[in-house]
Amino acid sequence: MENRLRLRHITCFLAVAQERNLGRAAERLHLSQPAISKTLAELEALAGAQLVERGRHGARLTPAGEHFLRYALDVGQALDSAGAALSGSAMPSAAALEIGALPTVASGVMPDALIRFKEVRPHAGVRLRTGTNALLLSALKAGELDFVLGRMAEPSAMQGLSFEFLYAEPLVMAVRPSHPLLEQSAVSLTAVLDYPLIVAPQTTVPRLNTDAYFDAHALRVPPESIETLSVSVARLIARRSNAVWVTPARAAHDDLQGGSLVALPLPMAGAEEPVGIVRRSAGTTSELAQAFAEILRTLARSEPGKRRKRPGDRVS
Repeated sequence: MENRLRLRHITCFLAVAQERNLGRAAERLHLSQPAISKTLAELEALAGAQLVERGRHGARLTPAGEHFLRYALDVGQALDSAGAALSGSAMPSAAALEIGALPTVASGVMPDALIRFKEVRPHAGVRLRTGTNALLLSALKAGELDFVLGRMAEPSAMQGLSFEFLYAEPLVMAVRPSHPLLEQSAVSLTAVLDYPLIVAPQTTVPRLNTDAYFDAHALRVPPESIETLSVSVARLIARRSNAVWVTPARAAHDDLQGGSLVALPLPMAGAEEPVGIVRRSAGTTSELAQAFAEILRTLARSEPGKRRKRPGDRVS
């Protein structure tokens, strides 16, 4: 195989893994889609295994493909470095950090982390990508991100990744200060359902925890609830109406501290979400990424939600 494997095989595979679509991979490499399909088929014949699942919704790596990706990334990075060395007359580009974060996490700890990072690394660039956990982990595996600030996923999605626990974040139910529920002597979860709910979309971790919380009280999230991952939209709806926003606490921290929103006095024990740093298990972490990760650890130990020691803080 060593004598038959070519750089075009690896370049093609990396483009497919990162674009998650054969058509876009072909455009990126200035090739036709049949040429991409042929090169990919050659690579799979060499591997003796299917590396990419093709379908109407794009291209997805198989477990064998994810395993090969860990090594293909090293080859791709070495090729980029070699190209940069050959064009040494060009001005070097500024170092940049590529990070991903869930929307609710990005609006919580990320602003303070970025402010501190720019204070100590003013010349370093930062590109922050937000999205669902699944999309961010796919981008991380494909080498598009240095790390992700997110949540543990199911074992199959964590293949080739490691998780470093930072803090456990509780859910809160946030409402505007003049909300009718606050006039009651005792707020019940049943009474909450008399008002519109703003919740995370189905299959996301915050939504799974929200559903579990209601299930534990023999209730369910109404199907007519407003579902969104947008913190900015959710907070404005809650501030301008009688809707109840069910959200990780840090996402609503500034509004709760400033008094524009109030947390309903309901016990939310058991509705905590572990948040941490997700990295690729193989390969080295850049010095910039290490510096930013240390800032995140420092902030995780501070209020709100002081970090608590848990068994198995690092999971591979």
